[in-house]
Amino acid sequence: MSAESKRPRTLRRWLKSTSRRTFVLYPVCILAFEFLVRRGDLVFVPWGLPFLVWGYLQYRLSGQYRTRMGGGGPGLSNPPERIVDSGIYAYTRNPMYLGHLIFMTGLAITFWSLAALALLAVHIPWYQRRVRGDEAHLTAMFGREFIDYTVRVKRWIPGVL
Repeated sequence: MSAESKRPRTLRRWLKSTSRRTFVLYPVCILAFEFLVRRGDLVFVPWGLPFLVWGYLQYRLSGQYRTRMGGGGPGLSNPPERIVDSGIYAYTRNPMYLGHLIFMTGLAITFWSLAALALLAVHIPWYQRRVRGDEAHLTAMFGREFIDYTVRVKRWIPGVL
């Protein structure tokens, strides 16, 4: 197989990664878009930075914790071997996905970007659908143990939702 025929598959595979899109591609696209739309006069709102850092760290650290405590690997293509209901997972069932959304919120605030806000608005229902699929898969894997976990721990925001 030639290098040229490998390249599209590699790019497609790279783009399939939700984390690469959220933490690399989207920020680059938003910066480029805002730079063009504002003709080089980027808006920078420093109080959005903590959301960027918080979202990324929540994604990264909760993923590492899940792998360490539950086995498996990233995503459900390599599912956990056991339910993780300690640490941040005792407060929210989806801290990694929530980290993505917090990061996108930070992107919208930091660059005062309606495009980033639209991106966030599109991703909220997308993650909701994805979570429902993940939960159906986990229910099939763990049964009553997972159902009991869903009763104890909220899907998104502790004590609220």
